[in-house]
Amino acid sequence: MADAKVIPFDDDRSRGSGTGAQRPGRRRGASGRRAGSGSGGGELGEVQRLPARGPEPDEPVERPGSGASGGLEQRVAAGLAFLRRRLTGEYEVDDFGYDAELTDQVLMSLLRPVYEKYFRVDVKGIENIPDKGGALIVANHSGTLPLDGLMMQVAVHDRHPAGRHLRLLAADLVFVLPVVNELARKLGHTLACAEDAERLLEQGELVGVMPEGFKGIGKPFGERYKLQRFGRGGFVSTALRQGVPIVPCSIVGAEEIYPMIGNAKTLARLLGFPYFPLTPTFPWLGPLGAVPLPTKWAIQFGEPIPTDGYPPEAAEDPMLMFNLTDQVREQIQHTLYKLLVQRRSVFF
Repeated sequence: MADAKVIPFDDDRSRGSGTGAQRPGRRRGASGRRAGSGSGGGELGEVQRLPARGPEPDEPVERPGSGASGGLEQRVAAGLAFLRRRLTGEYEVDDFGYDAELTDQVLMSLLRPVYEKYFRVDVKGIENIPDKGGALIVANHSGTLPLDGLMMQVAVHDRHPAGRHLRLLAADLVFVLPVVNELARKLGHTLACAEDAERLLEQGELVGVMPEGFKGIGKPFGERYKLQRFGRGGFVSTALRQGVPIVPCSIVGAEEIYPMIGNAKTLARLLGFPYFPLTPTFPWLGPLGAVPLPTKWAIQFGEPIPTDGYPPEAAEDPMLMFNLTDQVREQIQHTLYKLLVQRRSVFF
């Protein structure tokens, strides 16, 4: 496998050049055949949304077929109808490959037990995410494997009163791995480049980004909860261009799921990975060592930072981008320290 390469978030090479990981611009209609993505590929296809109710405080959104609503016959009928649509191709994906129905009914159902029972995630500040319109959620990144992004996605999907979907931006390594590539697309992930982020924000989507990238997720255990560099502020420039708020997000608990005590750099280069982690259990215990530790998580969404009051040329102002990037980073770091002080135990 070729060496993994992370495309900087503020890298505009993809604009008009057609380079980088390609996204499948496709939809499935009643015949199951792929349809064109429209003129210029600038619009996302219609995705059938499932109804959702607003949750009570600290109560997840109840999805059709996922709770006690309706009888057994209704759930069986809904499941059979879902299978029929899958087999006949009567479902839709957008130009990025996002499959809303599969995400709601299958993928979220698989992630939810990990979120609720294994990591027992506490969520705070969900009201800081707008009910509609575009917004950029910026979070810290850690844990050796990117489970923090998935748990943040479940938190937004299940806890937000509007049942919103979070579209995560991922490194290009995700889109060259078999199986992982297809699942990431179905979940709504896309390449971490400014072009894709701006298209999603323009469509009124929630977009999630973790600017630390591999520097954050692959840092040693001794540097846990110390934020790494946030790049050159590309996410701020994107938010300024679209005039959307930036919502800082702090995640505690992910740092301890795979305590990284070493890095086999030679093996990482041979495999084409940015790092090859050595933990107290992996690779010494084989596949069992790949099971994450059941830590107790907390996710807090901070006060949004508005960007719609700046003029259009502000997106090209390096000093403004530096100041806003530093403001977001400091807010996330401060909240991390606060959550760590409040935490009773790593596991409880």
